[in-house]
Amino acid sequence: MAYSNSGSYTTGNSTKSEAQVCLKFPPKVSSPGLMALWSAKGQNKGKLRMLMEYSGPRLQIQMVVTFVLTQAIHSVLKHLRLPMFISQILAGMILGPMVFKGKSSLITSSDQSVAVLGTVGAIGYMFFLFLSGVKMDVGMTFRSGKKVICIGVLTVVVPLMACLITANSLSQESQFFTNKRVFLAVTYSATSFPVIHCLLSELKLLNSELGRLGLSAALIGEIVALFLLTICQWVVDGLENGWKVVVSNFGFFTVYFVIVVFWFRPVMKWMVRKTPEGGQIKNSYLYIVIGAFLVSHKLAELLKVYIVFAPFLVGLAVPDGPPLGSALVEKLEPIVEGLFMPLFVTTCGMRIDFSYLKNYGSFAKDQVISAVVTNFVKFGVSFLLPFLWNIPIRDSLAFAFIMLNKGIVEMAAYSFMNDTLVISQDMFAFVTIIVILIASIVPILVKTLYDPSSKHVRYLKKSIMDCKLNDELRIIGCIHVPANVNSIIDILNASCPTRQSPIALSSKSPSNNSYSENVVLAFNRFERDNWGAVSVKSFTAVSPPNLMHEDICNLVMDQFTSFLMLPFHRRRHVDGSIESEDQTVRRLNFNILQKPPCSVGILVEGQRHVKCINSRDHMHDQYPLANSSTYTIAMIFMGGKDDWEALALAKRMSRDKSVKLTVIQFKAVDGFQDDDGDRMMDKQLLRNVKENTSITYIEKEVKDGPETLTYLRSIVDDYKLFIVGRRYKREDPQTVGLHEWSEFQDIGIIGELLSSPDFGGKHSVLIVRHQ
Repeated sequence: MAYSNSGSYTTGNSTKSEAQVCLKFPPKVSSPGLMALWSAKGQNKGKLRMLMEYSGPRLQIQMVVTFVLTQAIHSVLKHLRLPMFISQILAGMILGPMVFKGKSSLITSSDQSVAVLGTVGAIGYMFFLFLSGVKMDVGMTFRSGKKVICIGVLTVVVPLMACLITANSLSQESQFFTNKRVFLAVTYSATSFPVIHCLLSELKLLNSELGRLGLSAALIGEIVALFLLTICQWVVDGLENGWKVVVSNFGFFTVYFVIVVFWFRPVMKWMVRKTPEGGQIKNSYLYIVIGAFLVSHKLAELLKVYIVFAPFLVGLAVPDGPPLGSALVEKLEPIVEGLFMPLFVTTCGMRIDFSYLKNYGSFAKDQVISAVVTNFVKFGVSFLLPFLWNIPIRDSLAFAFIMLNKGIVEMAAYSFMNDTLVISQDMFAFVTIIVILIASIVPILVKTLYDPSSKHVRYLKKSIMDCKLNDELRIIGCIHVPANVNSIIDILNASCPTRQSPIALSSKSPSNNSYSENVVLAFNRFERDNWGAVSVKSFTAVSPPNLMHEDICNLVMDQFTSFLMLPFHRRRHVDGSIESEDQTVRRLNFNILQKPPCSVGILVEGQRHVKCINSRDHMHDQYPLANSSTYTIAMIFMGGKDDWEALALAKRMSRDKSVKLTVIQFKAVDGFQDDDGDRMMDKQLLRNVKENTSITYIEKEVKDGPETLTYLRSIVDDYKLFIVGRRYKREDPQTVGLHEWSEFQDIGIIGELLSSPDFGGKHSVLIVRHQ
């Protein structure tokens, strides 16, 4: 039995085209198996062709071929810095009618075979829109500020007006304000939040200053575009079908909105309240939310709500962040991003056929001109607004290209219009060319124009040496585990905070609510105990591991910080065995040390402390600095910029009466020095040390690394804290022969020696790197 369905559309030249699709019923789903097909008698068809008549195995083969071809194309195009989206589109074009025109292939053996693959992809796109809504924080629109709101609104409204004016001037039709024209105009001018988010994620700019500006503006632009599209559709319906239809549609939309916002959202908030603080939400709650999302599709159809709005609005209603929003993203994103969306993009590519461009209609030509004008206007507005607000020209250009970007959302809209015969094949080919060109060029240009690390290099020099003794010293301390708290507070206590020479501390900690609260309480107590000498600001951040260093560097610049303290990635027990080791923290430290935004210190904690934090007693420290009669510090000096910065910090600490500082200079026997300028600065700094009666100065001549090692081993038990310069990959006579035993070159050879369990491990080590 066969089922036939046909449809037609009219182009700008008033030529009528008709499409007819035939499907077989009942459909064949599951095959009898390879062995049964292989042993079948009297079959003239190929065995593989027989297998492809069944939709189940055919879909599996289509998925395998699609993924293999996509990865093969991307393995080449990634060297050109083209996104995965382009590889998926090209894979679809290869598997589509452009290559197999009039032929039969395993992928496009029939309309029914493509329909099954397209259905799977369409389901994935619905989930994609749902997750996009879940990821969006609507409250961000109220916290963005007037300038960002202005950018988000104007980058949509101004291009939309330009598009409508251009299309109206080119059109020769009497009825201009049609549903099709309005939908296309909004699509050309809209800013898609999911597309911008994907672009910034691929370029690793999500946590950069420009990335945050782009996301905020894209969020506002997305909301404005959806609002305008809804209003324009109602206006068109009123002009074409009467205003009673508009009132009816508005009523249906209001009912849907009320159900989602005033019934479904309170239910989800109740689920969040029933989840213990810091705990995971029940799987049954997740299944209810996912089920409601699937039902919302049918509800939107019954209430005549635009089908794409339904999953997006439901996603917006989900409370963002943990425990519900983050759990949905964690559960669904891998299968949506890894399976469904590649199939959907590939099926969009399979619809493209550039052969229709040979005989394009006047409507397609007018719309292409309108689209080009709209994109130029959008680029101009996106560039001028930030530039007028004193954003550098290169950053403004990069921002304009970010706002101009096109991707999966636009491709889906055009494919939907093509499938429903709203636009013709020639029009579809034109707009997909625009999407492909913009999506290919924008990532390359943004990467060329904007380098967030260069901002750290251009940042005003701010180090401990540049701070006068009576100036405020701004410090940021990063905390990854509870034990980091007391070690950082010990260093702050040793830094001699006074009313005349205060310390401003920014504490950055993970996002666990109960833990973060205890960290904040601990530092608030430290601020209270040093009232007037210490001011504390606490920041709790959630960052992807590969972008965490950008988040910290941006905070350093925002707070005009002079010194950044980072915990070492490895912690040891008292007996020297490894307690914990976090490679993510090691990569974070290394990324910051590559291009430090200010002076940086890596703190290796000693094992003399027994620390914990709980809700009742915010800090327990067996040997707090405040209770020590003297706190002995040794600063190891061998010369160079890192040692200068370490010495500046040590001298600041020595002003505390409870601190006893010893500066130990390791001097090569042959007097070798590789830089005359460095040697002069070394002598000047050491002269000041010798003249300071509160500082003990020791000069030790050594001929090689083993002699340095022997001397350090002999004094290691005399001090509670060692301050050393990093001296990364620097070869000196005093350290000859030690580098070959180095495991962590990122903290320098002297820092690693003093951190070794062979030295007892009861002291702390602070390794300093200059800006």
